[in-house]
Amino acid sequence: MSPRSAAPTAPDEVDLDKLASEYDEERPSRHLSRSLDRLVGVWCFLVALFVLRQVFWPLDQGNQFYLIWFLGVTLPLVFVCYRARRRAPEGKDDPGVVDWLLALVALGFGLYPVLPLPQWTFGGGGFEGFLDRQGSLLTLDVVAGTVLLILVLEATRRTTGLVLPAVCALFFAYAYYGGFLPIDWRISHMGMGLEQIINGLYNEASGFFGIPLDVAATYIVLFTIYGAVLDRMGAGRFFVEFSFSLFRRSGTAPGRTVATSGFLLGTVSGSGTATAVTLGSFAWPILKRAGYPQEAAGGMLAASGIGAILSPPTLGAAAFIIAEYLGVSYVSVLAWAIVPTLLYYLGIFLAVEIDARRFGARRVDLEIGNPLRLLARFGYHFLSLGVIVFFLVLDVPPFSAVVYATAVAAFFGLLEATLSRRPVSSGLDEEWLRHDQTERMPLGKSLRDYAERLYGALAAGVRTALPVIAVCAAAGVITSVIAKTGLGQVLSDVLVTAAETLAPNQVMLLLLSALFSALAILLLGLAVPVTASFILSWVIIGPALISLDVAAPQVAMFIFYYAVLSEVSPPTALAAVASAAITGGRVIPTMLQACKYTLPAFLAPMAFVVSDNGDLLLSRGPLAQIALAFVVCGFAVAALAVVTTGWMFGPTGLVERLLCVPAALLLLYLDPTTSAIGAALLLAAVAIHLVRRRVGGPPPATA
Repeated sequence: MSPRSAAPTAPDEVDLDKLASEYDEERPSRHLSRSLDRLVGVWCFLVALFVLRQVFWPLDQGNQFYLIWFLGVTLPLVFVCYRARRRAPEGKDDPGVVDWLLALVALGFGLYPVLPLPQWTFGGGGFEGFLDRQGSLLTLDVVAGTVLLILVLEATRRTTGLVLPAVCALFFAYAYYGGFLPIDWRISHMGMGLEQIINGLYNEASGFFGIPLDVAATYIVLFTIYGAVLDRMGAGRFFVEFSFSLFRRSGTAPGRTVATSGFLLGTVSGSGTATAVTLGSFAWPILKRAGYPQEAAGGMLAASGIGAILSPPTLGAAAFIIAEYLGVSYVSVLAWAIVPTLLYYLGIFLAVEIDARRFGARRVDLEIGNPLRLLARFGYHFLSLGVIVFFLVLDVPPFSAVVYATAVAAFFGLLEATLSRRPVSSGLDEEWLRHDQTERMPLGKSLRDYAERLYGALAAGVRTALPVIAVCAAAGVITSVIAKTGLGQVLSDVLVTAAETLAPNQVMLLLLSALFSALAILLLGLAVPVTASFILSWVIIGPALISLDVAAPQVAMFIFYYAVLSEVSPPTALAAVASAAITGGRVIPTMLQACKYTLPAFLAPMAFVVSDNGDLLLSRGPLAQIALAFVVCGFAVAALAVVTTGWMFGPTGLVERLLCVPAALLLLYLDPTTSAIGAALLLAAVAIHLVRRRVGGPPPATA
């Protein structure tokens, strides 16, 4: 079988780019005309250079000055690149007069605080004059801040939908009308005037220019640039082929490959839904050929895609906000994620192995290169990932480390273009795979191709970050109002009080608070993106759990995991919906399959908060105890796999599955007594299963 005939191709009926845009966190972006697309590319490229310059030669006027410039030059792009309505118009999709007007107004009022206007004008004095007016804004300042607020909310609506802007509007109304609430209401406050609200949003180093936007401007955009450079240099496609080459000779190879490819591709895409779509474009034909049902394959794709943003070394955007909120290094956050990541993928690989046997998965022969040969030839793509970790361990700031990693990726891309003299690309079919091409391109053409790829990567990195930038700016409205009114503490007290009315003791109080919090985060995540969900949950739910003597790192990671897992939570489950669109499976069963694969990830974060030893799962403690906690939780994950798949060494009966439920929960609690009881229950389930198989009774019905 030739490589071309063996290679899978994306389903003809699915437009993958459109699908990724439709089901990702952001709403569909415009398909601009070629000339306008080039203009936007130039603007994004210049913004990328500005961001990179800030890393090594920061502006003298301080961080707030930089953030004002950053928001001022990126916000107009949203109105150009994202349409006001969800459906694309027939024919031309370029922005109209209103869009251009909004972009110009966003540029003007976004940069208004730093423009060197003459002193005799309203609002003169430039940036220093603007800061001097803090607390006593001019009328023009208030007008400019109000207009910018409206533009930020509209930009957020275009990129993420109506829910987050509506929430921001409610918080704004609460700040303005809170003084009119009955005085005996716990959420009433003194009330704030329009000037006070705008001052907090627009002039102070909070609001629009607070931690969320700071993280977007100094971390997230640099990591999206890094991911784009990796992708344009062929790393993403190499990761896929390398994964296929590792597991090609077994019946479980397709499932293993999906999980491994999802982990590696996450370093490039940074989005769970986008990773699932990219993965499905080539993995679904192979899974189908191996005999996987449509819904099971879709659930596997969704779970693998989400796992990509739960895993080091990049994690999701909210991980950078964790580092800023807690005042710790990003490498600490990476360390906290190691054990949960291992448990997550242990659960997926166990489910993959079991499903391959349940479905009788067939071996799929693909003529792909030897993994050692591929690693020797293209393994340099892994070096940039190692560079990030290396510099983080040396306590180099993440924004510097990722720039060094980007430079390494770009350098090896240049070597590839210079030495091989062919386009830097790879993959599984003629479009994806060019490893076997032997003809040499002219050096000039090869270098020109490389330059175009690097230029496109820098521009694409900024353009990809636009939805996150809008969300982070809008989140500043919520955080500013909560900080000035004290609403966060009030809401957290309400949450704890509600749990106290139902809890007979302190243990149950903590358990119920964690359950209420998890449900609230999941429900919130159904309506807003992961980054916004984390920010909202941190300022409202975080204080409640911390007040119950749970350490801040455990609370932060608890919120982070549930915010991410909302992407596979019914009834929306965007990653599962997108995967179902690729496989052609039914949406609800695909969601349930995704939940089956991710169940350990739903339960393990509860141990962060509920168990006294939950910090061991975040690698906070002696190494021996961390290893023991991982082993105990590993058995819990295995018990959960038995429950969800109905399989151990063969089909399981109802008794085995019922025993495995309390076994898993008791093991996850990480207390010596409960762990011993859980282990005994799991051993009893194994013994019953082995006896049942030995006596050769009829196989029990499984769900």
